[in-house]
Amino acid sequence: MSSRDRDPLILGRVVGDVLDNFTRTIPMRITYSNKDVNNGRELKPSKVLNQPRVEIGGDDLRTFYTLVMVDPDAPSPSDPSLREYLHWLVTDIPATTGASFGQDIVNYESPRPTMGIHRFVFVLFRQLGRQTVYAPGWRQNFSTRDFAELYNLGAPVAAVYFNCQRENGSGGRTMRR
Repeated sequence: MSSRDRDPLILGRVVGDVLDNFTRTIPMRITYSNKDVNNGRELKPSKVLNQPRVEIGGDDLRTFYTLVMVDPDAPSPSDPSLREYLHWLVTDIPATTGASFGQDIVNYESPRPTMGIHRFVFVLFRQLGRQTVYAPGWRQNFSTRDFAELYNLGAPVAAVYFNCQRENGSGGRTMRR
């Protein structure tokens, strides 16, 4: 089995549904209340109400990045007719800093899935320059691929996702003790 076969972004169908395959070149750390976002980690809606802390690697403050957060499973994983739903968009983030140093051009909207388990995907792109990326006119039916192509962002440099479902589950089976 190659490492590509075990890549959580491939196993979680993030590569395919949201992104094409890419090579990570920049470290990115995302935390909600000191809990790291790891691929496939389950986070409850009550834990992701406020925008996360985002730290970006790199070595040159003159290099800028765009961060996109989408839900490819809106309104439900079995019928993702709003795929992708844009939850957050930050541009002009200098390397070695974090999202708080960038420009929020689409404000953070906390995940509130109503049906099923949703994937929430953070994607980081390197920008060609400062102030070269602008806000889309809508959140639903956003396309990360089309957005990247429109602004010549190229392939992602980092991505991570977490899973989230209604606070009390999705009405499926419950385990009794």
